Amino acid sequence: MEKHDGEVDKAQCEEYDLIIIGAGPSGLFCALNSAKIGRKILLLEKKDSPGRKLLVSGCGQCNITHEGDMAPFFEHYGDGGRFLRPALFGFTNCDLISFFGEKGLAFCTENGGKIFPKTMRSRDVLDVLMKECESKGVQLKCGKEVRSVSRSDSGFTVRCGDRCYRSPQLVIATGGRSYPATGSTGDGYRFARDLGHRITEIGPALTPLIISDYPFAGLAGISFPELKVSIYRQRKIREGQGDILFTHQGLSGPGILDLSRFIRAGDTLKISFVPTERRQDLDEWLLCRMRADGSRRLRTMLGELPFGRPLPARLIDSILEVSNIPIEQRFANLSRDMRNSLADNLTALPLIVSELGGFDVAMVTRGGVDLKEVNPKTMESRLVKGLYLVGEVLDIDGDTGGYNLQAAFSTAMLAASSITNKYK
Repeated sequence: MEKHDGEVDKAQCEEYDLIIIGAGPSGLFCALNSAKIGRKILLLEKKDSPGRKLLVSGCGQCNITHEGDMAPFFEHYGDGGRFLRPALFGFTNCDLISFFGEKGLAFCTENGGKIFPKTMRSRDVLDVLMKECESKGVQLKCGKEVRSVSRSDSGFTVRCGDRCYRSPQLVIATGGRSYPATGSTGDGYRFARDLGHRITEIGPALTPLIISDYPFAGLAGISFPELKVSIYRQRKIREGQGDILFTHQGLSGPGILDLSRFIRAGDTLKISFVPTERRQDLDEWLLCRMRADGSRRLRTMLGELPFGRPLPARLIDSILEVSNIPIEQRFANLSRDMRNSLADNLTALPLIVSELGGFDVAMVTRGGVDLKEVNPKTMESRLVKGLYLVGEVLDIDGDTGGYNLQAAFSTAMLAASSITNKYK
């Protein structure tokens, strides 16, 4: 009988105890922690080698987690922090460091609490995961792009071209859509949707911003520490604080990247070079300087602002230009409108977001499998028995600083624990 495209003979299906789709950090970690004597585990990877995204994480240095107690971690995951409590408490940053330490990989803590392997090589993290999978008998098949996933009374059927695999349990660990060249193209969302799950709106996160009529192209490469940024969409919807980097087209740096999950094209950002609560103090300082130093140039005096950190001369020039104030303006001739415009822009400079950096530059993906449909204590689907979802395929994204990799490892460990408990 002639076979139709996509049709697979039953005789070609291989049987496994567990199938995991995606050989990134969450997939590899779930596989090695699910492995037991006599258990057949299959790990499928669409690329020709595993861990592609892990290798580029932290610019190839792998910021694997963050220091400190776990309680403060939850606020770094936006609305997903509460969901992650069982996973993060069940497998902490200390547990993660201990796991790799027992395998001979030491870690160090950099400024700000970021934790890296002492070698500063993502490859060393991947090598540990690979060796552990190999030693525990995990069957890794690379170059196997999953075309479809289906569920029947006997379990899950996973099809890859002219091959198919069956298992009573399935883990989707495909990642999101960021860095698609590494294999993260959003396949997991399709698989989860085909199995009945809802996918919340997908978008790039931890990504830079492109600004309309951007006034600071000449400041590209300059970073400003701990600036407050507020997001407005008809009203203020969110604010944050962190280091901001001016680029040729817009804004980046941790203070922007961490907020980017909440930002949409068309939003207005207001940046505070002087704290907004010091607005009245700023007005009084400007008036005082006008009376005492009226002959001095405004740009010179602004370099002596007593609020916050000193502003570089090039930034002062740009703010004066945005405020429609001549560069050589002297204090004595500063009008009330000029003074108000200057104070507005120093305390809440408005910038309109033209677009967000796409998935090719975004570090993670916001959105994903609806968390209401996943049991946070096991990572098993509430809708489909035997289906587990871990890592970035879930509607979870963390701040910069190692939080996303920690979530990947913690959710993978929780799923592995639930899977192994079923065999006891």
